[in-house]
Amino acid sequence: MVVDIHTHFVPETFPDMAGRAGGDRWPQMHRLDARTGNVMIAGRNFRTVTDDCWNIERRLQVMEANGVTRQAVSPMPELLSYWAEPADARDFGRAINEGIARLVAAAPDRFSGLGMVPLQDPELAARELSEVRALGLAGVEVGSNVNGRPIGDPRFLPFFAEAAALGLAVFVHSFHPLGLDRLVGPPGLDNFVGFPLEQGFAVASLVTGGVLERYPTVRIACSHGGGGFSIVLPRLAHGWQLSEPMRAALPRSPVDYARQLYYDTLLYDPRPIRYLLELVGPERLVVGSDYPFVVAEQPPGRALAQLAELPAATREAITTHNALRFLGLGEEA
Repeated sequence: MVVDIHTHFVPETFPDMAGRAGGDRWPQMHRLDARTGNVMIAGRNFRTVTDDCWNIERRLQVMEANGVTRQAVSPMPELLSYWAEPADARDFGRAINEGIARLVAAAPDRFSGLGMVPLQDPELAARELSEVRALGLAGVEVGSNVNGRPIGDPRFLPFFAEAAALGLAVFVHSFHPLGLDRLVGPPGLDNFVGFPLEQGFAVASLVTGGVLERYPTVRIACSHGGGGFSIVLPRLAHGWQLSEPMRAALPRSPVDYARQLYYDTLLYDPRPIRYLLELVGPERLVVGSDYPFVVAEQPPGRALAQLAELPAATREAITTHNALRFLGLGEEA
């Protein structure tokens, strides 16, 4: 049985943002039939979605078929709306958070909610975390960067301070990768290449920006196995040994900070999962699938299941107990 921390929510209908700055940049749902719709942004179809995104019974049926006992449900990342005026993004986010909270309330033993806050204004985002907790959500999803600033930038320290104080989980999702002009080839490389590289920069910033040194109790999970960060980490640790300025900024090895984070297993292949296990330890891995989108791993944990050498207790920790701890439903790490 599996707890899946990386699944997404899109509402059946979006809040009416008419009259707000941004106009048709705010998402709108154009229904195609009873089960599908296009999420329209700025007059273009951003993504065609199915009712798996909002239909509780549909989600439960898929979970049952895949052996998933609990999903953590977070917004489709494009909904984070970091481009908008902060107060407008707050209002839009509250509507999305309320939709997730309704899903959780319908089956609290099967769902945990991760909401959204307007990180383009870190102080406002920090204040909004109390509203997130009041809705009964377990935490929030954040983008890997906010209008080009990596999530580990000191600008966001007030947000992480409040998340730690309130005991809320933070799920870092790849978002609007930078440097896409360097990708050469067919469409889709922003997702298949840009996302994991972008995530690597984000995770590195949490280490080198001092977030994990300042707030060691904050529970942070990284999507896509932390992207390229795991390959960079040994080199970063070597640099820390050589560099006096790095040691002055970071009292402990980058490996120690990396082991404060959680990483989902959405790597599609058992080999990088095996490496990540050795690097950060089995207590830091959790299952993530990206359900219900087309890139989802089905069933969740499929690549992990191919590691036949895993002891039963280790496998159970990765598929269940670590995720419950991240979500605040189990013993703290």
